[in-house]
Amino acid sequence: MRKALTVTLAAVVLVAAALTGVVLWQNSYDLREQRVAVPAGGRELPGVLATPDTGSGPFPLVVFVHGDGEADATHDGFYRPYWEAFARAGYASLSLDKPADWLSQSMDDRARETADALAWARTRPGIDGDRIGLWGASQAGWVMPKVVARVPAPGVAFVIAVGTAVNWHRQGEYHLRSELRAEGAGPERTAAALRARETTLELLRRGATYAEYRSGPDADPDLSAARWTFISRNHTADARADLRAMPPVPVLLLSGADDLNVDGAETEAVYRELLAPGTLTVRRYPAATHALVRTPVERSSWRLTLTALFAPRALFPPGLLADQRNFLEQRRGG
Repeated sequence: MRKALTVTLAAVVLVAAALTGVVLWQNSYDLREQRVAVPAGGRELPGVLATPDTGSGPFPLVVFVHGDGEADATHDGFYRPYWEAFARAGYASLSLDKPADWLSQSMDDRARETADALAWARTRPGIDGDRIGLWGASQAGWVMPKVVARVPAPGVAFVIAVGTAVNWHRQGEYHLRSELRAEGAGPERTAAALRARETTLELLRRGATYAEYRSGPDADPDLSAARWTFISRNHTADARADLRAMPPVPVLLLSGADDLNVDGAETEAVYRELLAPGTLTVRRYPAATHALVRTPVERSSWRLTLTALFAPRALFPPGLLADQRNFLEQRRGG
């Protein structure tokens, strides 16, 4: 009995060690990471500068612009497969922690923060200051065009836009309708939800306080005062004027066919209308979500957890990392 127990325990230890080894191997990336502190937006923000694992540069650079919500520089490790793909194209990547008070920021605040990060990067001896571009997801669609339109020469060399929207209100309605459809809501529930949304929009238009919002019958009990302030500051966001003002830089627009948050077709149509001819490249991935994670993986909590642990590069739809790498290699070759 004791011998059998010993053998069993030894087997368990071996399996655990093997699984740990797989996790460590799959979460090791061909790049070098350096913690940095960057003066941005009137404060110093911690971040990560990831560079190719060989060479000393100067490297062209991709500056990351987060979407909504809290985020550290690595986005809990989610960005590292991107950084690795970019490093293999010869690029460095820079990403900063979101400030703790991000809910107090406007899109203009976030644009200034991003512009400051670009200015800091241009002081680094290992960075090619003439070839710095932006990568941004979701809410970054209201930030990056401002930066591209405003940063003086040498400006922004390229943009990779991931699941970005154009108009805050239209995006909100699309998101609501998508969720209702996904939940199988009937006409009455849908109409009631749209009426409640219009009531909230009217409160926002007249600058209502959080207390006024919470006093209404349609208030979301989970919406905090800080979040209400954030929405109040940003609900009029519309990227069209900034898109028109952008100089002709290459833009890669990426979206998932199963995106419930943003209407990728609408964003593509607006970008094609407003951006300089010949500057836009579009990739739309089937069976991929707003985060450009494979739909069956994101919508299963256990699959998402196991994939993130044991095969993080497999989170993404086929071709996503390669398409971005190719886009960057073309920019470098030019």
